[in-house]
Amino acid sequence: MFKVFHFELIREIVNLLNSQKMLRKYFLIIFFLVASFRLITAQTFTDSNLPIIIINTDGGAEIPDDPRILATMKIIYRGEGLRNYVSDQNAPEYLNYNGRIDIELRGSSSQAMDKKAYGLSTKMADGITNNNVSVLGLPADNDWILNNNVFDPSMIRNYLSYTLSRMIGQYASRTVFCELVINGEYMGLYLLLEKIKPGKDRVDIHKIGTDDNSFPDVTGGYITKSDKTTGGDPVAWYMSSYNWTNDIAFIHDKPEPDEVTAAQNYYIKSCFFKLSDAASANDQSLLTGYPSVIDVPSFIDYLIINELASNADAYSLSTYYHKDKMAKLRAGPIWDMDLTYGNDLFIWGYDRSKTYVWQFSDGGNDGPRYWTDLFRNAKFRCYLSRRWNSLIAPGQPFNYNTIETLIDQTVAVIKEAVVRENQKWGTVGDHAFQISALKSWLQERITWITNNIGSYSGCSDPVLPSLVITKIMYAPDTSAAYTVSKDLEFLEITNTGYSKADLTGVYFMGTGFVYDFLPNSSINAGESIILAGKSETFITKYGFIPFGQFNRNLSDTGENLVLADGFGNVIDEVDYTDQPPWPDASFNGYYIRLIDNYSDNNVGSNWIADRSTPVTVHDIETEPDLKIYPSPVRDVVYIESDTRIISVEICNISGTRLRNINVSSNSCSINISSFPSGMFIIRTVTQGKNILRKIIKD
Repeated sequence: MFKVFHFELIREIVNLLNSQKMLRKYFLIIFFLVASFRLITAQTFTDSNLPIIIINTDGGAEIPDDPRILATMKIIYRGEGLRNYVSDQNAPEYLNYNGRIDIELRGSSSQAMDKKAYGLSTKMADGITNNNVSVLGLPADNDWILNNNVFDPSMIRNYLSYTLSRMIGQYASRTVFCELVINGEYMGLYLLLEKIKPGKDRVDIHKIGTDDNSFPDVTGGYITKSDKTTGGDPVAWYMSSYNWTNDIAFIHDKPEPDEVTAAQNYYIKSCFFKLSDAASANDQSLLTGYPSVIDVPSFIDYLIINELASNADAYSLSTYYHKDKMAKLRAGPIWDMDLTYGNDLFIWGYDRSKTYVWQFSDGGNDGPRYWTDLFRNAKFRCYLSRRWNSLIAPGQPFNYNTIETLIDQTVAVIKEAVVRENQKWGTVGDHAFQISALKSWLQERITWITNNIGSYSGCSDPVLPSLVITKIMYAPDTSAAYTVSKDLEFLEITNTGYSKADLTGVYFMGTGFVYDFLPNSSINAGESIILAGKSETFITKYGFIPFGQFNRNLSDTGENLVLADGFGNVIDEVDYTDQPPWPDASFNGYYIRLIDNYSDNNVGSNWIADRSTPVTVHDIETEPDLKIYPSPVRDVVYIESDTRIISVEICNISGTRLRNINVSSNSCSINISSFPSGMFIIRTVTQGKNILRKIIKD
């Protein structure tokens, strides 16, 4: 026998109480929740078209909120389209996983409900060591979540939102519907999903340690969230919103609150406040404005998917951000998308997910002010509108017909389990009605946003530089001289246009491989530049200084490299792989080279494997109009130019920036007496050139 809530009756009671005083209202709601349990008969669960997860805690212990307890988990899965049987738990050939886990309750509001959500980690036989495994086709890891969808009578809102996010190119947790049994008791329909965490197949950012407190190591990677403060994690800082009663709490996720250092806290906090200041000042400059701080497309996509769903928690609760090393701040991944598409905590008197509001400024869970300020910025709004209108076009992810098809396919998969879910918990009710209402709501929402988002004519045809990725060394070999193969990675970029390309604001966007070009740097017409994985190693092997050094490695098997301007307009994109028709460049020092710089470099057959020594058309040692002396230097280095010097940057041989100064004259002097002895690189940006030179410090 099981106790469940009768949600439809509760909604009626809440509606009757809406006119009463707050204290009386909540007293009666709590009384009714306690008094309105009804009893139903447990169903017999034997088989499913979905994977079946069976968890048995050690000694049959009840699963607590904290600490985690040990258990054994079996996942029964015969394969796509085949039925799974509870009796298969003793048939090894049908077990997708059979091993140890630790497990706890998770969630905040949902813990008030009888149907619980769970967080678990897959463990080795010792019950201590993490066991990174692939479960149900998801990339290998050890941290997983069993989401109960307890506030969502459609049971599909999280799945729908996460799937749509991935469809538009943004990472969201991968998901698999399943049915759950714990200690012999059927628990209903669940959604197995990936926990948000750093990882190559999750939030692909550099792992930061407690020793990473100076530039450039302190720059990433971070996962930060604004959220409730009921989870026990300390608040790192607060930011104000335009809803004066609603200050937003920011919490460290990675590094964890008890591991983040003072320098790291200061750095990532400053990124958010720089964003806030720039957005408030309506500063859209590539040098000083919000595009210099954030990955604009990620903020646009985050806003779009939360507004499509009219997410009542968006921007202030369960709102994640991440920042890679030497990269821009990015919004996302999306999370906790159940109070969406017209759904809310009706049982507690809330009804906020409307078709006719902007959730970032509806007077409820308004987020930090920068969300509203960005929306008010004409250029951001233009790109937001352009992206929205591209996504709702026929055949695109946010087109209603596309979403309707996805909904119908999802409902077909879970419809059998929904019946058992309703028998167990009584939370679904008329599922067909719930799905129909969701579809109707979506139609209205798409129409409203389209009519209110504004024009995109002002940003429909941006002027972009003619930059082309022409060489990729992604799988260097090791040797006696070069024991770390990844140190030899490099990219070549060529300006195939007829005029100098300004690189201010240009960057490789996304995660995994990131690089921001320095402000005021440029590539002349016909020039090629090299970005290296490690400048010192590159100089030793090839004899010249690369244009810059990136901080993340290229994938040996392939990845998507996207070169964009400061507002996310794609300049060039190469989605290379190590599979045909792409040439094999995984051995003997080969890299891939574009045969014709004017051909489509996203077509594998247009590349060949090459092992010749790369050269640079941009000759850094033969610039007659620039003098840098003396070398060797003991104290002060002098720089003179025939044209106005804009800025000077000094890096060590590994590419780490040590000093950067603005000049705005034809000469300058820099005291480097505090530098250690050795070789350094001076990058001088003039009105016409970007010049690199080596100097020796005594």
